[in-house]
Amino acid sequence: MADNSIRLQKFLSECGVASRRRSEELISAGKVMVNGRTASLGEKINPKVDTISVSGKKVINTAKHVYLMLHKPRGFITTMNDEMGRKCVAQLVEDVGERVYPIGRLDRESEGLLLMTNDGEFANAMMHPSHHIGKTYRVTIRPGITQEQIDLMSGGIEIEGRTTAPFDVRLIKKDDDRAVLEIVLYEGRNRQIRKVCEKLNIEVARLKRTAFGAVKLGMLPAGKWRELSEDEVNKLISVAEKRSIK
Repeated sequence: MADNSIRLQKFLSECGVASRRRSEELISAGKVMVNGRTASLGEKINPKVDTISVSGKKVINTAKHVYLMLHKPRGFITTMNDEMGRKCVAQLVEDVGERVYPIGRLDRESEGLLLMTNDGEFANAMMHPSHHIGKTYRVTIRPGITQEQIDLMSGGIEIEGRTTAPFDVRLIKKDDDRAVLEIVLYEGRNRQIRKVCEKLNIEVARLKRTAFGAVKLGMLPAGKWRELSEDEVNKLISVAEKRSIK
């Protein structure tokens, strides 16, 4: 007889409940039930016979996977619900027709391209530290920047006890009271660009993600979303697979 058992967090991610990492957090928090009992982290289930619920709602595996980009405006937080009543990205994708969740984060005051999906394996591949998929940002700073500061930023700076991975930094425009940079990150530490700029005594006036790997935000209006093409999805997966081999 075939063994149909899989790890619970993998099942939840495949069903579009959350990424595998977030699913582990839900299990640890006691919000996941298997056949009426509280689930344990790392346990295996048989999707054909076991009943799984999250926060009291039965989990059903939807076969259709959705991959989309959202142009997140400033003022929205990257979460699907907020106990404090703040605006969140869930409000902007209510018409998608499937339950999707964000891949990674953009902080409240940042804007731009945010990938969302209900495919947990895809989300995990996009976020996994070993894959180092480049994310491109257009950053407006004040009052300006020196070549020494660019070199420091490019080479990596210690923040919170750990040195950042090198940035790709390109000066796009420089005025008397501000400058515009294009920065490519290859790791996903929380508020990384803002913290590095703060360390260098640089004020971030605007931060916008313009690309995730080869997928570009383009002219998509703020607050709107569109589905990724099959080619765009395949390119992202291809980059993740190549990086993991390295």
